[in-house]
Amino acid sequence: MSQAGEVLTIGYERATPSTLLAALREAKVQTLVDVRAIANSRKPGFSKGALSAALEEAGIGYLHLRALGTPAAGREAARTGKPEVMKRIFAAHLEGTEAQAALANLGDLARRQRVCLLCLEDDPRHCHRTLVAEAAGLPAIHLHPAR
Repeated sequence: MSQAGEVLTIGYERATPSTLLAALREAKVQTLVDVRAIANSRKPGFSKGALSAALEEAGIGYLHLRALGTPAAGREAARTGKPEVMKRIFAAHLEGTEAQAALANLGDLARRQRVCLLCLEDDPRHCHRTLVAEAAGLPAIHLHPAR
């Protein structure tokens, strides 16, 4: 599993709240780091309030690092099938002061405990959470909740 200085990642696109929690428990995640710009979801159980409550009940911490979310223009590029445009927009976003502070926070936290980055996209190759891990200089291990 994960060692100090590594980060786990998970996407909830094809998960249910229970399969997500099971994957996090199995991986011994201590804190779930939500890297969505907007921590809302049309999928029941994945909006910030419901998700953080379920995690608390499971003994897993929750941290929303909004500054590590994809800006609106990047989300639009991803939705319209332009992943390279999304990556370029997101890379520029990560150069900002708030994003740099959030990356430093993430790196510090990952050195002290087992953390997992959360976003919607099922495939980590198409999600910004992989870019977040790379920008933080952290090796990533991708979890896949049971379907």
